[in-house]
Amino acid sequence: MGHCTVNQTESKLDTVILVTRNGMGTTTPELQHLLAGKYFQLLLDDGKRPAAICFYADGVRLVCEGSPVLDTLRALESSGVHLIVCQTCLNTLGLVDQRRIGIVGGMGDIIEAQWQAAKVITI
Repeated sequence: MGHCTVNQTESKLDTVILVTRNGMGTTTPELQHLLAGKYFQLLLDDGKRPAAICFYADGVRLVCEGSPVLDTLRALESSGVHLIVCQTCLNTLGLVDQRRIGIVGGMGDIIEAQWQAAKVITI
């Protein structure tokens, strides 16, 4: 059986992650948050750094006060990952004052990040 070697700690500055939900998957809120927390923590622990993580729709809730993944996202941001948060979504959901991390941008900023990426992952 062959073995594929992949550099597990290489940053993927050509990758953008899109977060459209308040967690991961379609399940209970608790499990959605647990899965998102594990996902972001593994990115951090393994040194897998995308160029950006874009938050829109209900995904903006993850960068707001009370989010169970704030500390992990803050650590990713401190390591150089751009966190782009949809301004329209924050405004519409009444969360402008509750945002704790990330750069507020428009859909144009999210589109620009996608176009510059070689790979876009939606979680």
